[in-house]
Amino acid sequence: MSFPELPQSAPGEVLLVCTCYEDGKALWAGLLDEVGGRREGDVFILGGDGVRLRLVQGSGWDYLHGGNVPALVPGGGLAPPVVALADIPVVYGGDGPLLVDLAAIPGRGVRVPSARLGEILAALLGGGLAFDDLVRNMDRYGMYQGDGGRPAFPAPTVPTCRPFPALPSTAAALLVRTSFDDEEGWHTLLDELGGADEDGWVGVDLDPDEIDAENYPLEALVVDDRAFEGLWPGQVPALVPPEKHTTLVALAEARTFAEPGRPLTVVDLYDTPGQSAVLPCREVGSMACNLEIGNMDFHEFVVVEGMEQWWEG
Repeated sequence: MSFPELPQSAPGEVLLVCTCYEDGKALWAGLLDEVGGRREGDVFILGGDGVRLRLVQGSGWDYLHGGNVPALVPGGGLAPPVVALADIPVVYGGDGPLLVDLAAIPGRGVRVPSARLGEILAALLGGGLAFDDLVRNMDRYGMYQGDGGRPAFPAPTVPTCRPFPALPSTAAALLVRTSFDDEEGWHTLLDELGGADEDGWVGVDLDPDEIDAENYPLEALVVDDRAFEGLWPGQVPALVPPEKHTTLVALAEARTFAEPGRPLTVVDLYDTPGQSAVLPCREVGSMACNLEIGNMDFHEFVVVEGMEQWWEG
């Protein structure tokens, strides 16, 4: 899957891109009424804040995800610090628009209440608010200042300051090693996941009669490459190629080799790109299975601060 380049935005203007279509028609649901602006052609002037929101629509951007956005920003000129998406959770879930970072950690996202879009964009453009502030104050649903509870394992906001290559393209899950200080621990982790085959996969060709439905095995392509050492969750979405719908990316970080249960940091690629959920390696297979069939949403696996972790109940 490839997407067309986004249009160049004017100074002080933010693109609002529709990424959900039916028979080629852009679906905005009630978003354009909820943002509280006045329309002038393809531009919305948002409330008293004066933010100019340019509507971008075209079926070529159907199913565009936040992590795909940085690669579509045209070169030359002044790049906008943020792009807003009206995506599937907005149209069918009633969620707020997704803001995608293009400056600090390109590709990560945070949702904001529709009625506060003008206020928040004005603060971002004016320097009164940084994207890191949005990330640090989002709830388990990825909503800025939402009431869903603070994640027990908030996504870090200080990235490794070096470029990373693209991750492999796969429709399954990826298990990416980001810590290389414990070789024995890494091989033990792979053994616990069923062992890697000669093609670099774990969890494939298992006997269905031996699968524990309560601890469904993780089927994932293993990425064991020092080029990804120090990779943080927020940097992951922009590295996932858009050609296939990768289920999730699980990071084997330093925490994996230091804590009981060998917890993996799983990265959301779609609802709130870059948001993380930390859970024991034995639980990640069930998570991948439920996400793939649409039985559960990513936020249901995010542990809330001060609450018992469900696998310990």
